[in-house]
Amino acid sequence: MKPIRVAVMGLFLTVALPVSAIAADSAADGIAQYREMLGEGGNPADLIVMNGEELWKEAKGPKKASLEQCDLGMGAGVVKDAYAHMPRYFKDADQVMDLESRLVYCMVNLQGRDRTEVIKKPFSGRSDYETEIEALVGYVVAQSKGTAIKVPQDHPKEKAAYERGKQIFYFRGGPYDFSCASCHGVDNQRIRLQDLPNLTETGPARAAYTSWPAYRVSQGALRTMQWRLNDCFRQQRMPVLKYGSQASVDLLTFLAVKADGGEMAAPGLKR
Repeated sequence: MKPIRVAVMGLFLTVALPVSAIAADSAADGIAQYREMLGEGGNPADLIVMNGEELWKEAKGPKKASLEQCDLGMGAGVVKDAYAHMPRYFKDADQVMDLESRLVYCMVNLQGRDRTEVIKKPFSGRSDYETEIEALVGYVVAQSKGTAIKVPQDHPKEKAAYERGKQIFYFRGGPYDFSCASCHGVDNQRIRLQDLPNLTETGPARAAYTSWPAYRVSQGALRTMQWRLNDCFRQQRMPVLKYGSQASVDLLTFLAVKADGGEMAAPGLKR
């Protein structure tokens, strides 16, 4: 797969280079045209999705088991539409989980692997090959493309996760007294040339949430939602968000519920 990826990426980069030639009425229009141009050359995330499918079916760990019996909420081994209905409550774990925390749970419980080792490096570096978790996320997410988001809020723990996530979204802290809402709670905000969606409004929340996880061209990597939250916390100068923590799942639950009804289009393609 690696030689093929290099060839495809070489073609991809030849398409992506002439950014300066884009004529646009505004910076936002220019970025939109840039993404459209990149999309015409194919999304490199497609190759990561293929690798993720192989990893899903590969027997690993002390138990020599694949993840094909992992229950993502739709039944053991069912990946179709699963991501569009997460985070959600899982009875076997007795907690609300997002996709990444659930994958880790299955690696540990189905494959018998050590959790510390599994999450030791969940995110790849710039232009590195994707991590196992990133590839698996890409595969599962792609199976929900075109599906409307419907995150359950029936179980008391699902409702509690949403409420805690809402509190986290509006919580101000760090040296700049920032919150998630500082950037994503009002209209017409921008950081550098990037428009910041108002995630408290249905339309922008749907458009933003449904395009993640996404392949980030500037980093040459597929970025998951746990990475997205981690990077937002970094930019707020907040303490590092623990991977798969309850706080991260709660915040994702809040964001997913706000995007209810949006049609999944991920893996997306970002600048």
